[in-house]
Amino acid sequence: MADLSIDLAGIKSPNPFWLASAPPTNTGYQVQRAFEAGWGGAVWKTLGEPVINTSSRFAAVHFNGQRVAGFNNIELITDRPLEVNLKEIYETKKRFPNHAIIASLMVEPKQEKWHEIVKRVEAVGVDGLELNFGCPHGMAERGMGAASGQQPDLVQAQTTWVKEVATTPVIVKLTPNITDITVVARHAVKGGADAISLINTINSLAGVDIHSWNTIPNVGGQGAHGGYCGPAVKPIALSMVAECARDRGVGVPISGIGGISTWQDVVEFMLMGSTGIQVCTAVMHHGFRIVEEMIDGLNNYLDDKGLASVTELIGKSVPKYSNWGDLDLNYKVVARINEDNCINCNKCHIACEDASHQCIEMLTNAEGKAILQVREEDCVGCNLCSIVCPADGAIDMVALDSGAAPLTWNQRNQVISGLNGSYSEAEVV
Repeated sequence: MADLSIDLAGIKSPNPFWLASAPPTNTGYQVQRAFEAGWGGAVWKTLGEPVINTSSRFAAVHFNGQRVAGFNNIELITDRPLEVNLKEIYETKKRFPNHAIIASLMVEPKQEKWHEIVKRVEAVGVDGLELNFGCPHGMAERGMGAASGQQPDLVQAQTTWVKEVATTPVIVKLTPNITDITVVARHAVKGGADAISLINTINSLAGVDIHSWNTIPNVGGQGAHGGYCGPAVKPIALSMVAECARDRGVGVPISGIGGISTWQDVVEFMLMGSTGIQVCTAVMHHGFRIVEEMIDGLNNYLDDKGLASVTELIGKSVPKYSNWGDLDLNYKVVARINEDNCINCNKCHIACEDASHQCIEMLTNAEGKAILQVREEDCVGCNLCSIVCPADGAIDMVALDSGAAPLTWNQRNQVISGLNGSYSEAEVV
């Protein structure tokens, strides 16, 4: 079996599976049960001045029969006294010395406040700190969370204040509610961040009850925006992780968060630059023991790939992630329909006819059977037909040799500008 242990900016863990700062890490009882189930680390539910949470506070988006495709919450940081949390952190670390315990912290953007809480938390033996600059609701209205995370200079300043007194690694948790996440990531690094974690939840409203007209959730008939997470946010999280991983101005380890539910998700995040990952919604949906299947799946995958350590995955797909202007305009794929697997539902024809390039024809073969066929000369390789097709193996996207040398949009513009004459006029067109 491969070695699953990781080292994220000096924080060692027996495996890359951490619980994110959230309801599942609210108490020592929960974190200890999680470690017993196999989780390698836990980011304790955010500590700060205890708050009063609302009732109700959770909502979910169910889609096409899938429960909890997306999850929304208006819950805030811990509502338990700091002293109680610190006592339980100390007891949990003493019982599980080889597991990673990271304290998530959120206080007012004042130097003395950060100094005070960092000293108190590190005194009980945490392995690292995570600065919560991501929460989009409630705390943001008090000048904390995303309100801080959306201001790069303030992220840098607060990270600097923490690093002035911290003796353990500092992770800065980033908000996705921003135009360019790499800008804030760079400022966190300038402030001394040893690592970053992303993404925190996305600003959202789960829905509206069309019968009562109340928002979902609501508190006595009144609602508010909350944080969105779960499987639905994974593509957004993966993109933001990739952007930070390829940005030379960031250059620190990444703890990936956002919609991770399976071992396959873990592999994707690590390939795109995450050293480790954090999970929340999947545990709230299925419980702590989902980590057993995730560990087994990751072990089997690494064995199949002939990899000795999970760390060999980190960042391997980052060089494959680029900008649109660097994509080969002469690369050509077309759709081909396999009659043996086609169930003649006509979904591909409808999609192509109404929403794409009208290149799938309804024909009759020599035996008098209705078939679908692609006019390859008109196919642009958009993938829509293969996406809507419900039958496995019915449509393949096949690469063709265009006969032209690779040419990107950026190279094309250089040719047009006379900066590079290595392509013929035909290739430029």
